Amino acid sequence: PSRIVPRLADTGVYIASESSFYRVLKEVDQLHRRGRARTPRAVIKPKGYKAQAPNQVWSWDITYLASAVRGSFYYLYMVEDIYSRKIVCWEVRERESAEHASELIRKGRLAEGIRREGLILHSDNGSPMRGATMLARATQIAVIRQIVFKHWLLRRKMPIQAFFEGGGNAFIGR
Repeated sequence: PSRIVPRLADTGVYIASESSFYRVLKEVDQLHRRGRARTPRAVIKPKGYKAQAPNQVWSWDITYLASAVRGSFYYLYMVEDIYSRKIVCWEVRERESAEHASELIRKGRLAEGIRREGLILHSDNGSPMRGATMLARATQIAVIRQIVFKHWLLRRKMPIQAFFEGGGNAFIGR
């Protein structure tokens, strides 16, 4: 249909719209994928969590900070409470690693006095977020669940990503 309708239009013939062609083909069971094309997979949307009080769900991310040397960066690690939008803890490091991230989460939990149960940690799909060290530390510090969303599953930005992309870097030494 995507080729037929324009060809017919070039000759001055109009039978139906492209979507009507597809609808009719589907009704008579003539719309099938050909060759190696696969049927679309159903994407299972991950369960969302809603914070009802502070220190139930934290969101964290890592962003680049420019340094005085061109091509060299610092890394800002930041943890934000979803409910209150409070910046729970942050650090600037010279390299990006799961060890730094897990240590920051541990410090934040201790600073906020969070007990060994009840914290949900939300992050995007960056490599430090998926690292074995971070996942092991998450179980050690008794984080109930570390939710790692893939970018293509999210339609809206995480609060921390929105902060950074909305000019948050301008507040940090630029």
